[in-house]
Amino acid sequence: MFEPIRGFTSLQRTPQTDLKLGSVLAFVAGAANAGGFLAVGQYTSHMTGILSSVADNLVLGQLALAVGGVGAVLAFLLGAMCTAWLVNWGLRHELRSAYGLPLMLEASLLLVFGLFGAAISLLTAVFLPLTVVLLCFIMGLQNAVITKISGARIRTTHVTGLMTDLGIELGKLLYPNRDDRHAPVRADRARLRVHAQLVGAFFVGGLAGALGFNYLGYISTVPLAAILLLLVLRPALDDWQRLRGA
Repeated sequence: MFEPIRGFTSLQRTPQTDLKLGSVLAFVAGAANAGGFLAVGQYTSHMTGILSSVADNLVLGQLALAVGGVGAVLAFLLGAMCTAWLVNWGLRHELRSAYGLPLMLEASLLLVFGLFGAAISLLTAVFLPLTVVLLCFIMGLQNAVITKISGARIRTTHVTGLMTDLGIELGKLLYPNRDDRHAPVRADRARLRVHAQLVGAFFVGGLAGALGFNYLGYISTVPLAAILLLLVLRPALDDWQRLRGA
């Protein structure tokens, strides 16, 4: 059962496997972002908005909110840094699961997020900010995974950039080439499909996350964690067997 997804996190990459992995991660990111909003009242993948809110809160004298925003941005940054550390460490040690190490950490943190649910209702002042920081860390961690794997060709939480690129290609696709004096404007249809698929995966994930959290609560993070673990389980088992036999 692991063979069809073995290549998703393998060291030998193709544009097709990058897109498959990116689509799965975009789904997970959309689900965690939408479900997280219902949990903490804040979207945690939108660093542009969070950083803008820091500026607004500083001007309005809301220092506590500004500090919370700075903490969220730093958590996203640390998540991306952590991906770089884990992947490079795994590559240095010739692990087949090098690209999957951040996903294993993300799966564990999603389960932690689910476990925070019971505590939030009792200690909101303490656990709500920690949960926001945790989700921002997860978003930074995950976005950096596919960014690093694909050579910055694919991102999974930066929907603003995806929509921008999608709009550019759609504009070229629909451009009326009536002037024979110039080379015709042509859309990159492959790039168009990539961005449309990632945006669609993020949206479908958002629907799944919102529905799951609305009807199941924090336990809805468990399937997301299971998806991530499934992606990396086969390479991780290969590494485990190789290290045991060494």
